[in-house]
Amino acid sequence: MSESIAEMVLPGTYIEVRAEGLISVGGITTGNIGIIGTASRGPVGKVIPLGSLAEAVAIFGQPDAFTSPRKAGAPLSLTRTLSQAYGSGAQNVFAIRIANGNPAAATLALKAAGDKAAFTLTARGIAGEDGAEIENSSGTWGQDIKVEIVADPTTDPASWRVVVAGGALREVYTGANVGDIHDKIASSKLVSVGNVSNGGDGFVPIGPTALTGGTDGADVNASHVGDALALLEPETINILLIAGLGANVVGTKVLGHLDRTEAEGRERIAVLGAQASGDANSAQKVLDDAAATSDDRIVLVAPGVADTETDPTDGQPLQVVLPPPYLAAAIAGKLSTLAPHISLTNKVLAVTPDVRYSTTLTQQLLQAHVLIVRQKVGNQVVKGITTSPPPFDQITIRRTVDYAKAGVRLGADPYIGRLNNARVRAALRATLDGFLSQMVLDEMLVSYDLAVSATRAQERAGICSVVMTLRPTFSIDFIRVTMNLE
Repeated sequence: MSESIAEMVLPGTYIEVRAEGLISVGGITTGNIGIIGTASRGPVGKVIPLGSLAEAVAIFGQPDAFTSPRKAGAPLSLTRTLSQAYGSGAQNVFAIRIANGNPAAATLALKAAGDKAAFTLTARGIAGEDGAEIENSSGTWGQDIKVEIVADPTTDPASWRVVVAGGALREVYTGANVGDIHDKIASSKLVSVGNVSNGGDGFVPIGPTALTGGTDGADVNASHVGDALALLEPETINILLIAGLGANVVGTKVLGHLDRTEAEGRERIAVLGAQASGDANSAQKVLDDAAATSDDRIVLVAPGVADTETDPTDGQPLQVVLPPPYLAAAIAGKLSTLAPHISLTNKVLAVTPDVRYSTTLTQQLLQAHVLIVRQKVGNQVVKGITTSPPPFDQITIRRTVDYAKAGVRLGADPYIGRLNNARVRAALRATLDGFLSQMVLDEMLVSYDLAVSATRAQERAGICSVVMTLRPTFSIDFIRVTMNLE
C-alpha cells in the first residue's frame, strides 16, 4: 500500500495514508523443535524440516536395535528420538544428522553363473534438489534391504527375476541375463548399481539376502554436536533436543548455544536428559548433572523410558529401557503443543518411566530442579521446572517472557526507518500495547507497564526507547490440603 496519494481526489483535497496506524504483531511460533542425532541414512550436517514421523523415517531410516546396535555402545538416536517427540504431539521439527567421519553405504555383490563377478548393489542415499545423490547420505540402512534372485524355468532360455525389497517398497526386475537386469535395476529407488561384468551370463540364484557392511559414524561426541548447533543458530526453533546424549556430555555446548541465540534474538530452551536414571532410592548421576547445571533455558529430565521396539532378528516385540534423553524427547513433544503460559505440571505423557522414584528421592530431585515423570494418574510430570532458581524456575515464565520479547520485536521492526516523532512513537506504543493487552486477555500476563520515548538527542540519533515491565501469571505448583476431623 502506498503511504501517500499525490493525486487530487476532490478539488483542493489530497489524501495521505499514514500506515503506522495499520501495523500489528503477526503470528509467533512457539512449538518448533530442533533435534540433533545419529541416523542410518540422510545427509550429514544439513538442517532438514520435517512434518511427520513417516517423513523422518523416509529420510533418516529406521533405528538399529537398541540392545544390540550396529556400532557397539552407540545405538542410532535420531529417528528413535523423533518417534518419542512425535508420539507426544510434536509437529514442526528441524532435524540434523551428525556422524563421526563419513558414513559408508551397505553393499551386496551379485554373482554371475560359474561364481563370476556380475555387479554390486549399493544402498542409495538421499537425492538433492538437482536429483543427484548427496555424498555420504547413505549408511547401514541398507542392511534392511533384501535381494532375491530366482530363475524362471518356464521360459526358453530361462529368464531371471531379481526382487529388491526394503521397508514398504518392493521392486521386481526381470531379464534374460546379467546385463539385461543391470540396465533395468539402474532405476531402483533403493539401490544403485556398479559396473557390470559377464553381462551375457545368467546369475547365481540366492534366497532373500540382506546387504551388508556400511558405517554410520554413530559414536559421536560433544564436538560433533557443537558443529550441528552452529547450523541451528539461524533457524526459528523454540525447543532444542540432543538425541541420545546426556547433559553430562553436551551440557556445556548447549549452554553456549543458548547464550549466543539469546544475544541474537532467537531465544529457545533446551530439554536435556540426565546421563542415567538410577533406581527407586538412589539417583546420584541425576543429582550430579543437576549440580553441574543451573540455567533458566535448560530443563533437566529424569528418569528414562520403558519402551517396546521390534526385534530386527525375528520381528517380535522387544522390551527396552531407554535412558533419560528419550524421555526428554517426549517432554519436548508435549511442551511444543502447549501455549507458553500453560504449565507441564501434572500433564500426562504417553510414555512409561523406567523407574518409580520414592517419595523422599522425588522431593530431593525436585529441590535440585530436575523435571521428573512419575506414575500417578497415568504417567505425569511432577513439576514443569527449569534448572534455574526463581524467578525463572517455572518453564512457563521463561516461555512467556520469550513470547513477549518476540512479539515486541515483531511489532517494533516495521517502525525502523520511519519518522522518529511523537506521532509515530504513539503509533508504536499502540501497536505494542495491543499485543501486550492480548497477552493479558490470554492470561499470559497479570498486567504490564509500557513506555515508548525518545529524548531530542535520541531523535537525532534515530533511537527510540521501549521499556516494559511484565507481570507473568504463575501456575499452581501444588495444593496444600488441611483436614480437620471431629
